[in-house]
Amino acid sequence: MTLPLIAPMLATPGTLPPAAQDARWAYETKQDGQRAVIYLPGDGSLVLRARSGEEITAAYPELGPLGAALGGTPAVLDGEVLALDEHGRSDFQLLQARMGLAHAPARAARKAAEAPVHLAVFDVMHLAGRSLLRLPYRRRRVLLEELALQGPYWSTPRALFGHGEEALAATREHGLEGLVCKRLDSLYEPGVRSRNWIKIRNMTGVDVIIGGWLPGKGRLTGLPGAVLVGQRAAGRLRYVGGVGTGWSEAEREQLAELLRADATDVCPFDPVPRTPGAHWVRPRLVGEVRYSTRTRSGMLRQPSWLRLRPDLTPEESSADLPGDLV
Repeated sequence: MTLPLIAPMLATPGTLPPAAQDARWAYETKQDGQRAVIYLPGDGSLVLRARSGEEITAAYPELGPLGAALGGTPAVLDGEVLALDEHGRSDFQLLQARMGLAHAPARAARKAAEAPVHLAVFDVMHLAGRSLLRLPYRRRRVLLEELALQGPYWSTPRALFGHGEEALAATREHGLEGLVCKRLDSLYEPGVRSRNWIKIRNMTGVDVIIGGWLPGKGRLTGLPGAVLVGQRAAGRLRYVGGVGTGWSEAEREQLAELLRADATDVCPFDPVPRTPGAHWVRPRLVGEVRYSTRTRSGMLRQPSWLRLRPDLTPEESSADLPGDLV
């Protein structure tokens, strides 16, 4: 059967729905992986497409048997390809080693044997020749769970109806990326970033020491486009990433003046990061940033600027790498 190409529906960043509306929403764990639309023609085959529409089937050969999971029933599903760490949590850094292998099937097969991925399925948009796009989420969810998609490398994670505060607290307690809130009456809107789906990222705040900056472009010419930040570890300043968002225009201009006053030709980071075009500064300014997760090497993922901490010197701040990353 020829299945329709369907672009995935996207969530809008936001906060929990008001408590008075809580019962009108379902809550799913936000996973840190690669979004995938799964096409099952009903002949035992399977096609995976990324959010961009690119076919990525060959990158994940271990998911091939899913093609026969529904027998002869054709379907289009929505899900997320995950690489799980030793604690069963999604680890985007692990997944990156697999994401570029769609055109290297031999390498993908070796990687699949070493560390297989897991597919979390959370929606169904087409089933048995019928479009489900105009059905409400609640009904689509029932149909999805009736498919009983549980296998060695795929599953249908549970959705919680109501109890949003408890669901969000649980993701924080277990160190998960966040929560996706979905209106029970929402239709599936292909390719649309909809307010009917709200994503909440669990962000962690941390003190960092500024060691350099990268020039901005366009309207930011002459101003820092990003600051390069680090944390102390074993007597040295370790680079943990670049932060380029979170400032107002006035804050960026103020920071530019402070950075120019602390300019130096010596990189304060050890080891020196690969950051072409960087301007180094003496590591005297402390800032607070927030981020979603860390890579295994301690780099901050999705960092954004919160504020400068002029009340703190580097020695007084808590800008130290966690012990397991030193």
